[in-house]
Amino acid sequence: MENKIIMLKGPTACGKTDHASKLVKNHPLEIISVDSVMVYKGLDIGSAKPTSEELKLCPHHLIDVCEPTENYSAGEFYQDVQQVIQSIIRKGKIPFLVGGTMMYFRVLERGISQLPSANPTVRKQIDSEAAANGWAKLHQELQRIDPTAAKKIDPSDKQRIQRALEVHRITGKPISSFHGEHKQPIDYQRLNLSLVPSKRDILYKRIENRFDAMLDQGLVSEVGHLLSKNSLTSSHNSMKSVGYKQICEFIENKCSLDEARAKAVVATRRLAKRQLTWLRSDTDSLVVDPLHRKSEVDIEGRVSQFLN
Repeated sequence: MENKIIMLKGPTACGKTDHASKLVKNHPLEIISVDSVMVYKGLDIGSAKPTSEELKLCPHHLIDVCEPTENYSAGEFYQDVQQVIQSIIRKGKIPFLVGGTMMYFRVLERGISQLPSANPTVRKQIDSEAAANGWAKLHQELQRIDPTAAKKIDPSDKQRIQRALEVHRITGKPISSFHGEHKQPIDYQRLNLSLVPSKRDILYKRIENRFDAMLDQGLVSEVGHLLSKNSLTSSHNSMKSVGYKQICEFIENKCSLDEARAKAVVATRRLAKRQLTWLRSDTDSLVVDPLHRKSEVDIEGRVSQFLN
């Protein structure tokens, strides 16, 4: 079993954590979180992070690995997850990758471009130029130096414009030139499971109910506490995550709490739709409907067959 790993993918609020926890009880698995929000310390309620009690019973790797003021990239995940996988295998257990950040899964399965690390000085310079001239002007610069990338990046997508310009300024090469250069994907025998709900309206209702539960659990207080730390602002990437972004807008008096709630629910639905689109294009995955009453038995059977 030393060359085996299991992947469990699914859209937000589809029940991945519950299924994963039950499987860990019956098999020698250790969970690796594949979630771009759970990596941040303090972003607990809004990321649906397992509680400390749940983590004691069912430990997760790659949770709380960086400060919310830092930017955690897919490249950093690629490096970190390789080490965690090897550590779990050395213990005689099976790495069990669970989450909904499809970009992270993609870099595992397809490798990742050899892009340079983020450079705070260059990013600050780009932000200053954007403040003075606007992001549309910077997008025009990108069109000039890298028309291939500019075609794929919306003029309003600040983060991707910044990254493309940053790479060019660091390396002198357009970011599009890196897309054919890949690190090797992970080389393990994989069981690839995708949770794809058959009834989208039920998933959307679960999303709405879960966000209401987050508000009841103190999401507004959590975000307020995070922003009270001098170095963290709503402009940091961690605070642009779905749910956190909308509560930041409420705290900054840009909208009412009801409006923030409505915006967050819509944004989460859109996220789920993108995740489902991605999953449906994953032809190597075994699809299970988590809303079906026999889904737990189906997943258990597939995992047992794979391990044995």
